[in-house]
Amino acid sequence: MTKPNFDALNVGDAIPSFTTEPVSRLTLALYATGSGDHHPLHLDQDYVRSKGIPDVFAHGMLGMAYLGRLLTQWVPQAAIRSFGVRFTAITQVGERLVCTGKVVEKLEQAGEKCVRLELTCANEQGEAKHKADAVVALT
Repeated sequence: MTKPNFDALNVGDAIPSFTTEPVSRLTLALYATGSGDHHPLHLDQDYVRSKGIPDVFAHGMLGMAYLGRLLTQWVPQAAIRSFGVRFTAITQVGERLVCTGKVVEKLEQAGEKCVRLELTCANEQGEAKHKADAVVALT
């Protein structure tokens, strides 16, 4: 992987985006197995219906994982200096998630050339599910 060049980037530049496959019940089961989060809100239709919710929905951390993937497809994991995510809406089964990011600041931090990124994980209709901020070190 070739890291992006600090001098070649400008505020407002987009990083390469990606769109997930539709979130499926299998996706939720696999994520639950990998994460250890087996909460019935994400897996058990009878449980959620008993709570007045029409269907199970994705783990919040699944969207964070997709945003982490967005970052690590652009820079090596070792370049990430900070990464924070805010959950903004529930992700429903069947939704495709579009993960995007853009440079919002160029800065020097602890002697390193860095960029601050604004990241978003949204459905195909543009409803943000997760908003994130990350700082990555570049050369």
